[in-house]
Formats: sequence, structure tokens, C-alpha cells
Amino acid sequence: MYLEIRKTKDGSNTLFVPALNEHYHSVHGALQESQHVFIKHGLEHVLTTKTDIKILEVGFGTGLNAILTLPFALSQKAFIQYDTLEKYPLSEKLVERLHFEQFILNPELQDYYLQLHHCNWNEPVTLMPFFTLQKINEGLEDFFPPEAYYDIIYFDAFAPEKQPELWTEEIFRKLYQATRPGGILVTYCAKGSFKRNLKAAGFEVEALPGPPGKREMTRGLKPIIL
Repeated sequence: MYLEIRKTKDGSNTLFVPALNEHYHSVHGALQESQHVFIKHGLEHVLTTKTDIKILEVGFGTGLNAILTLPFALSQKAFIQYDTLEKYPLSEKLVERLHFEQFILNPELQDYYLQLHHCNWNEPVTLMPFFTLQKINEGLEDFFPPEAYYDIIYFDAFAPEKQPELWTEEIFRKLYQATRPGGILVTYCAKGSFKRNLKAAGFEVEALPGPPGKREMTRGLKPIIL
């Protein structure tokens, strides 16, 4: 699949897929979008109550969400197990040209960006004492997660009109079953049809302010039933 590197408004790069007419990240700021959606309203939200966290990411892609998650293991001594699905891994040469390591303020972590991509697939790799990465070379359709296992789901698939098969009620029922009570799903998407499917699957749906260029994003909560 042919991909183009394009610069976004915050100076960070993203990838453009001409065959889908779709970008991997927001053109208004790849870095800002990931920090706002997945870190601020996902990881930081859960870290207020837990320090032993299991994350499932749908769409490893460029590894941006993973490298932004990793510093929290170092700074807050949070034990993070990071499982990430990717059906079409990027080449390491292409990843090197994205230069996301330039946006990592902690010099201790700058080398880890490429290490994320060098890790073997389909086996857990401990990158540091508090952070374990497992890259799973599968699509969500073929993945069968453990029940009530994950604290956070980073749902970073391509938009519903580009990958409609990943935004169905059936898919979100699978993710609901995989989420621990009190766990969350976060995504950049705020389409009404998606939120209806999320709610039908059992999640409590919360509309939150979106990142630059988007009015809203969505967070789904799996309620704790007493």
C-alpha cells in the first residue's frame, strides 16, 4: 500500500493513504490529537484511580500513541501492559522518516520510539521495568480478547466511512466484554451512528471536547454493577 508522509499543523508528521483518501492522524496536529484523546482523556483519567493498567490499542499504526503512553510508566511508576493490534505493519524505514522522537521531551525515552517498531510481533516484550509491549499482527475482526481484562481501549481505527466493518455494534460488544467494569474506551470519533452502536453494546457514552479541529470526541465507560 502506497503511503505519503505529510506534515500536520502542530509540526508533527502523519501518513496519508491515497487509496482510502485518509490520514493516519488529524491534519490539525497528529501529536496534539493523540495527547488530547488517548493520553489526557484516556490514560491520565484512569491513572487518577489505578497504577496497574492494561491497555488495548486498535491500530498501532505509527506507534505515536504507544510512545506517548510510555513516559507515564517511567514518571509515575505505573505498571502498563500495552497490547496493540495492527493488521498492516509499517516498514521500519518509513517509521524512521516520521521522526516522532523529536517530540519526546525526555531524552531518556527518545531511543524507545524506534525500539517499539523493532520489537518482535506476537510476543510480550518488556521495554522497561514498568512497561510491557505486545504487538499483535491481527485485525480486530479476528482478535478474541480475554473477558473483563483491559482498563483502557484506545480505539484508533480509520474513520467509520473508511473502515465501516470496525465500527459495528458487534465489534463494540466484543470490546465491551474485553473491558473491566469501570474501564473506558476512548476515540477521536463523535459520529451519532457510532455512539448509538457504542451505547447499544453496553457502554455509557460521554461526549468530551475534541482536539484542535474537532468539536467533540467520545469516551465510553463500562459501568460497575454492584
